[in-house]
Amino acid sequence: MSSIGNYLKKHTEALVKDVGLETACSLTGKSKATLGRYYSDSDEHTDRFMPVDAVAALEKAASYPHVTSALAELRGASMSYDADRKNAPGGGVNSDVIALSQRFAMLMAEYQQSIEDGVITINEAKRLLRETLALQHVLIDMKLHLEEESGT
Repeated sequence: MSSIGNYLKKHTEALVKDVGLETACSLTGKSKATLGRYYSDSDEHTDRFMPVDAVAALEKAASYPHVTSALAELRGASMSYDADRKNAPGGGVNSDVIALSQRFAMLMAEYQQSIEDGVITINEAKRLLRETLALQHVLIDMKLHLEEESGT
């Protein structure tokens, strides 16, 4: 089996175990045996992978998006996961604009403080990264609200 296939099967197994086998069967409509084949490293099951709709159903119930994270890593992308924010529709565009301006101001203040001596240290870079990620979260919320309001 290819290293990619093996990697995906391990993350599929982690996803099923995260949710629990009985719950996974209920959510996907698949039997225990079928789910087991999706993460089996046996030669006869090397070409069997969990369908994307089943992955989506399980990741919705899981504590972490195991397979999505693995796919992002295989592509060389990074994924930011916030367990507290499950794409909640609360707020709205107006509150997003306010949060966006506040977060941007915080990022600029952090940048000003970091660059004052002409050098950005590792700790300062980490703080800037945290602020950048917080700003990104606000932008994602704003995008979701705009899509919801426009019906797309």
